[in-house]
Amino acid sequence: MPDIQNLISMANEIKGTYANFSVSEVNDHCLRLAVFMGEYDWHVHPESDELFIILEGELYIDFKDKETAVLRSNDSLLVPKGTVHRTRSYVRTVNLCIEHNHAETLITEAEHAD
Repeated sequence: MPDIQNLISMANEIKGTYANFSVSEVNDHCLRLAVFMGEYDWHVHPESDELFIILEGELYIDFKDKETAVLRSNDSLLVPKGTVHRTRSYVRTVNLCIEHNHAETLITEAEHAD
């Protein structure tokens, strides 16, 4: 039987402003844990949806062609494959992300008024 993993305990061990790593794999997808404060580059995943689940904090997800989504604890949001977006946070934020194991991330040069 696999070991039980406590996600908040794992997140609390991270002292920096950015960490993002795979916690486990389910078939051809992975569950990633991210601890984040700051701004990530505009990017796109051409062939993989990305599901965000917020455990703690507040995450802004900006989109090239639509309004910014603001996610707080216990919120989730699916970003469909091919959607140009970026994430940013002004407080320490812990989130889970489910995506394809080999999801490609392409950094883009999107324009967006903050």
